[in-house]
Amino acid sequence: MDTEKEPLGSPSGDSVDLVAEPGDHVRIHYICRLDDGTVFATTYNKEPLEFVIGTTRIIPGLQEAVVGMRVGEKKTQVIPPEKAYGPYHEEMVATIDRSLIPPGLEVQVGTCLRVEHADGHLSDVIVTEVGTETITVDGNHPLAGKRLTMEIQLVGLEKARRPHR
Repeated sequence: MDTEKEPLGSPSGDSVDLVAEPGDHVRIHYICRLDDGTVFATTYNKEPLEFVIGTTRIIPGLQEAVVGMRVGEKKTQVIPPEKAYGPYHEEMVATIDRSLIPPGLEVQVGTCLRVEHADGHLSDVIVTEVGTETITVDGNHPLAGKRLTMEIQLVGLEKARRPHR
C-alpha cells in the first residue's frame, strides 16, 4: 500500500511533537564508525541520506534507531552485525584458478569482479589474495560481521499519510 506524505506540523508550522515512525520519509546525517574508531562513511560532507522507514534498502539497525527521533535530535547507536550487514560467512570465500579469469583482465587485491554461479545468478566478489596460479575472492559485504557505531542526526521528516479509521 502506497502512503502519501502530509505536510509537517500544525498550521503554525510547529513540528516539535512529531516523531519518526515506520512509513515516514526521513533525512539524516550520520557518521558510521567501526570498533577501531575508523570512519567508514559519513554524510556530513554531502547531502543527507533520505529513506522511508521500513523499506529494505537501509540496514534494519539504522531504521530502528531513527524511529522515535525528532527533527534536530542527535543520538549514537551501536548496531550489531545481525542488524547491519549480517554475519561473515567463510563459505563465501573461494580460491579459484587464474585460468578462469579472462585473458588481459588485470586483477589485484581490492579488484571487484562479477561472477556467475552454477545456477546462473550473478554476484560481486572482491579479490583478497593474488597468487601465481590462483586468486582468492570474498563475496561477503565489506562490513559483514562488523559492529557499527552510528552517530545520527535527524534533519528532516515528512509524515506518511495514514488512513483514518
